Amino acid sequence: MRRVGVIAVVFAALVVAPPAGAGKLQVGRSTPGVVELMSLRAHAYALIQLPRGRRVPGATLVSRRLGVWRLPAAHAERIALGLHPLAVEADRAVKPQRAAAEPFAGFEWWRAAVGADRVVPPGPGKRVTVIDSGLDVGHPEFAGRPNTTLLDAQSTIGAEDEAHGTAVSSVAAAPENGIGLVGIYPQAALAEWDTGPMYVSDVIQGIEHALDAGQSVINMSFGFDGYDRLLADEVDVAFGSGSLVVAAAGNDYREGNARHSPAALPHVLTVAATDQQNHSSDFSNRSLAIDLAAPGENIPVAVPTWVSPSGYATADGTSFSAPLVAGAAAWVWTRRPELDVTQLFDLMRWSATDIGTPGFDEDSGWGLLNVPAALSRDAPAVDPGEPNDDVYEVVDGKLFRNAASPLTSPGHGSATLSARLDVTEDPEDVYRVWVPARNRVAIRVTVSGDADVELWNATTPSVLITGAVRRKHLLDGSGYDGDHPENVAFRNRTRRGTYVYLDVYLPEQGASSSSYRATITTAR
Repeated sequence: MRRVGVIAVVFAALVVAPPAGAGKLQVGRSTPGVVELMSLRAHAYALIQLPRGRRVPGATLVSRRLGVWRLPAAHAERIALGLHPLAVEADRAVKPQRAAAEPFAGFEWWRAAVGADRVVPPGPGKRVTVIDSGLDVGHPEFAGRPNTTLLDAQSTIGAEDEAHGTAVSSVAAAPENGIGLVGIYPQAALAEWDTGPMYVSDVIQGIEHALDAGQSVINMSFGFDGYDRLLADEVDVAFGSGSLVVAAAGNDYREGNARHSPAALPHVLTVAATDQQNHSSDFSNRSLAIDLAAPGENIPVAVPTWVSPSGYATADGTSFSAPLVAGAAAWVWTRRPELDVTQLFDLMRWSATDIGTPGFDEDSGWGLLNVPAALSRDAPAVDPGEPNDDVYEVVDGKLFRNAASPLTSPGHGSATLSARLDVTEDPEDVYRVWVPARNRVAIRVTVSGDADVELWNATTPSVLITGAVRRKHLLDGSGYDGDHPENVAFRNRTRRGTYVYLDVYLPEQGASSSSYRATITTAR
């Protein structure tokens, strides 16, 4: 361990947002109209989503996978109705807040806390991608560092926030080079995306470039006000493409404990902060979205010399807890490359050391990051089909180019699968089921906790619709309390086979998690 002899300079990024919905609390998608377009007037830029292959005149392509374009909000309001977009959203900016300055800590105390001092990290393997302000490539920790890829031009000259990316990256992957400090995975393959002004579009672009470079662990130590559907979709695309997304929980517990994006989004490994006594930091946000915790106080970090002449400082915030988990996850994945991303996701949180109320709690999730346990513990089973939270994620040409494989298909009339649900990370599972002409499908779902089941017809736009439209598309439903088995069925009386959608979900007032086994049979 190396001592960093400087006065503390503290960085931590955080913003607030309303709670993300779970289970049936969400609503289906709708085409934006005049009211949505008028709301853009308070913003400088807007995001427009069109079917893939179409263009927006005078706009910048943000995500080719989603068909998302960025343009001035005034132009968006004028032209969007004529384009018939799939979605229009304001392109909002990150609003950072900083924790109060702390005395200099001096040592990387976090190593012993997470067990990094008891195991040897590997050479380069699974990539860590840091989406943040720029990396100071001239810093002694990063000048000439091998296995470092710059996904765009890096800048660290400007506002104090420009030092944030260098600090975050140093916690994840500062090399063991005889000077300064050492990151949790010092030889990691490291990729950097400089978000510049850090609008939603900058982050989506960063994820796009990360995916272009291949599978990785993506760290995001920031947050946005409100819920951003397009960012949520891009996160799901990343997860569905096999990348793990890690985000900081936020630092405003004392100022209202609001939730924000991406930390509150499903399929994001959300990290809270702890102190040197392995207690939850008093600034660290609390919620059901927390998956695990990692040290986040008095963390030695590298910073540009215009921030501190020595090039080093100490920092507080979940911004620095998250890269500890991201670096550790890439380390574990390098040692255990056979893991599916759903296995890695659950392994990192379920192998954590319980430090609060026994079991899961909203302060520290499943507990404190434990690197040796994550390296040695049996991996959980694959959670199949993820992400599959709604119809648009399992059909072709929507979120993904190709449709999800159906559970049953022509010539294969029966199937079984086992999967799991989580109230914030994975509250809903939707599957395609083929029903031959003149056949009946029967589905039995056994559950470990309270989960409900519905069956929807082939034309439903979403399993979250309500009212008269819901009655038009819903074929059958079963909603017993507790672990009672659920059964649904449908007879296809037509002369043509059809797909239906099986929806397994956590009810609003039910369990916070549940595993289940679905058995599907078809017969005349």
